[in-house]
Amino acid sequence: MNENKVVSAIRILSAEAVQKAKSGHPGMPMGAAAMAYAVWGREMKHNPADSKWPDRDRFVLSSGHGSMLLYSLLHLFGYGLTIEDLKQFRQYGSLTPGHPEYAHTNGVETSTGPLGMGISNAVGMALAETVLANKFNRGGYKVVDHNTYVILGDGCMMEGLSHEACSLAGTLKLNKLIALYDDNEISIEGSTDIAFREDVPARFRAYGWNVIDVADANEFENVDAAIKLAKLSDKPSLIVCHTLIGYGSPKQGMASAHGEPLGEDNIIALKKKLHWIDREPMSFAVPEEVYKITAKTAEAGAKAQAEWEKLFQKWSEKYPELRQEWDTWHSDELPVDLLNDDDFWAFEGKAATRNSSGTVINRLAGKIPNLIGGSGDLAPSNKTYMKGQGDYSAEDRSGRNLHFGVREHAMACICAGMKLHGGLRPYCGTFFVFSDYMKNAMRVAAIMKLPVTYVLTHDSIGVGEDGPTHQPVEQLAGLRAIPDLVVFRPCDSHEVAAGWYAALTQKRPVALILSRQDCQLNEKSGKDALKGGYIISDSKKKTPDCILIASGSEVELCVAAQTQLRDEGIDARVVSMPSFELFDEQSDEYKQSVLPNKVRARVAVEAGATLGWHKYVGLDGKVLGIDRFGQSAPYKFLFKEYGFTPENVAALAKQTLKK
Repeated sequence: MNENKVVSAIRILSAEAVQKAKSGHPGMPMGAAAMAYAVWGREMKHNPADSKWPDRDRFVLSSGHGSMLLYSLLHLFGYGLTIEDLKQFRQYGSLTPGHPEYAHTNGVETSTGPLGMGISNAVGMALAETVLANKFNRGGYKVVDHNTYVILGDGCMMEGLSHEACSLAGTLKLNKLIALYDDNEISIEGSTDIAFREDVPARFRAYGWNVIDVADANEFENVDAAIKLAKLSDKPSLIVCHTLIGYGSPKQGMASAHGEPLGEDNIIALKKKLHWIDREPMSFAVPEEVYKITAKTAEAGAKAQAEWEKLFQKWSEKYPELRQEWDTWHSDELPVDLLNDDDFWAFEGKAATRNSSGTVINRLAGKIPNLIGGSGDLAPSNKTYMKGQGDYSAEDRSGRNLHFGVREHAMACICAGMKLHGGLRPYCGTFFVFSDYMKNAMRVAAIMKLPVTYVLTHDSIGVGEDGPTHQPVEQLAGLRAIPDLVVFRPCDSHEVAAGWYAALTQKRPVALILSRQDCQLNEKSGKDALKGGYIISDSKKKTPDCILIASGSEVELCVAAQTQLRDEGIDARVVSMPSFELFDEQSDEYKQSVLPNKVRARVAVEAGATLGWHKYVGLDGKVLGIDRFGQSAPYKFLFKEYGFTPENVAALAKQTLKK
């Protein structure tokens, strides 16, 4: 059988689907078809009948714009995508959207498109494999033993994100990570030479990678031989594949092949060049021989999985306690009942919520064995370190504390990759203001509904002397604008516990926004915070005169203002609102019980941008916030300077009552 026909089928199906959609990127799939076949047809351990087999090799198309490469592979290798699905490329509701989407199309391991993110997710997957292998492989039973393959291009190489992630991968010697670099030297604007002349192989060698050069990657045998070499290395491997964008068409090697349809005449010419079975520009015809070849790969994958399952069963019988742990680690359910665990919710006295979070993390460390995480070189400040749990490194895969270095964007992507891999509950931390570096990764995690926890400390002008570059102002509003991201800003230690409980039980990412300064423990705070907003200090009357709403450290100001107002005969209710998202999801009846429509005198208080709060205070209410940048000064001075005092909150409440 002629395996080159499979390569030709990948090229032609990709070109035809883009042509039919009248949009897309045909050049990359055509140029990378041979290298992709070397992975999927020769080297990758996968079973189309079970795309979630735990010990399968992972494949990430970091060059997500070339999505038809992946869709062609998924169709040809039997993952359930039909020819009709390929014909619906980029159409509403189809299984073949413009960029690969996780949990939408069977066989897609992660959503890619933002360049550099796929390779960074793959680093997380490879890292997760080492953690699980160290934990579960015993006595010669390798129940975790798989590779992570990535195809990335010049765009990924240019993005700073890939530098961050690949540098860390080299440091950690993630040798089961094999990246194939589609080095076609073409970008949208033309030759990469206009903006990208660096020595990529030298850079990766400096990172600590094994680098293999394939001069002609248009022949899959050459790439296959390189992958075999890569598997022998004790380092992550970069296989530099010299390819031709738009291979086989009259636009071969041209920038115009990158991001627009080839044109029907060029597809006909492509088919002639590849000696294809027909000369129609969009027939989507595939010879039966191609399916017979890929079926053999599927058979081999099914056999490999069957052998693994036998091994897994023997391992389970020999190590029953480990098997129980395996099931716990791979379950979405918590192994303990935290909701009814009094010790989990028990706190005393004042504490910065970042410190309370550190306490919670260390309580969780003993209860949730697959909790793993770290910080962007800020663990002492973020309080993200698990005491007595060791440090993960190239030399010690057992540590549960990860050291990401000053690489915030890669950190967030790597955590997403770890969660995508399965078996781990990852978290990561940095200063809240640096969530700007992480935001794209957080956004895509939200698109994928990945339960990753972000510990974001130093949440306001309360940072103090570090000044405006380190004082978040607009970040809360920015993160709240991301759909399916839960933003949780607790007012005290009890609410911190609630935030962590939400993070561990939500089926989406959660950002915990934590203070540097101490916050008073409120006796009425606690589990009600899981509703996103609740009455933390009620009025004496059934219907209050006014309502004070706040999140975080500003709740304390509102409670103090409530006392002042009461002395003046004004009965106020104080509502703690740690999470807009969770509150908005409550029933209308509950929301009315907390914020009744008939009470129009309302004041919202938060040391951040006012954007977003007006939906809770209405036209008659007021928002005390910060719509300008901070300044360098002690935080107590700044809070007073910016009006965050009980006296000012009370004065604003009285103004709303006058309306």
